[in-house]
Amino acid sequence: MKIDPANPADLSAQIAKAIRDAIISGALPVDERLPSEAELAEQFDVSRPTVREALKRLAAQSLIRTQRGATGGAFVNRLRFEDAYGQQITTSTLLLSMNDVSFATACEARYALERACAPLSAARRTADHLATMRAEAHRQSQPGLTDEAFCASDVAFHRALVDAAGNPVLSYQLAGAVEAMQPLMNMITFSARDRERIIALHTAIADAIEAQDSAQADENLANLAAYTQELAQDVIAKRAAKAREK
Repeated sequence: MKIDPANPADLSAQIAKAIRDAIISGALPVDERLPSEAELAEQFDVSRPTVREALKRLAAQSLIRTQRGATGGAFVNRLRFEDAYGQQITTSTLLLSMNDVSFATACEARYALERACAPLSAARRTADHLATMRAEAHRQSQPGLTDEAFCASDVAFHRALVDAAGNPVLSYQLAGAVEAMQPLMNMITFSARDRERIIALHTAIADAIEAQDSAQADENLANLAAYTQELAQDVIAKRAAKAREK
């Protein structure tokens, strides 16, 4: 592991990158104990505070963990897909909010990805996935459920649908597609959507997944996507009309 002292980039960032690259390449395997701060400082020819800052960067990314005691130190951590969901969602949310991404574009991406999962979900769903989908559809039908709670339940339903595919890579990628896009979708459709229609579509999707009927699941997802787009266009049109009246 090496750094370039002449590089204007922060030395602690260079050290963190060098260690991260060693982890990715397998040179530092999972559960491997890193050299001590003093050893790393000598290896990189930097101060111990600089090494400490680099280790903090790696710990913030969940790439290393620290243990105290005689056998303690910094160890390479096993980063699980679930541990990375938050970062994926945050990044996707920022990208959507900071760039001019239309609702139609976001909606198209979300449902295209979900529909790609449908055949796998129909084939691999477990009793737990089905139970979660059924529970969320039931929750959505409860009187007095707030808009915020309904939206959270909607996310949980689609999260279970995606997870039913049994593919951690897809689940990770779709964390952004489902959860990061939700604020944008809610902003457009928050109060205008017909809950009963959505619940009926959610129930139909769960029925198809339980019956392992991927074609029917895909059709129901397509219907949900079409309704969402239709609803959004109506909301946007009404807002534009009000703006013209002012």
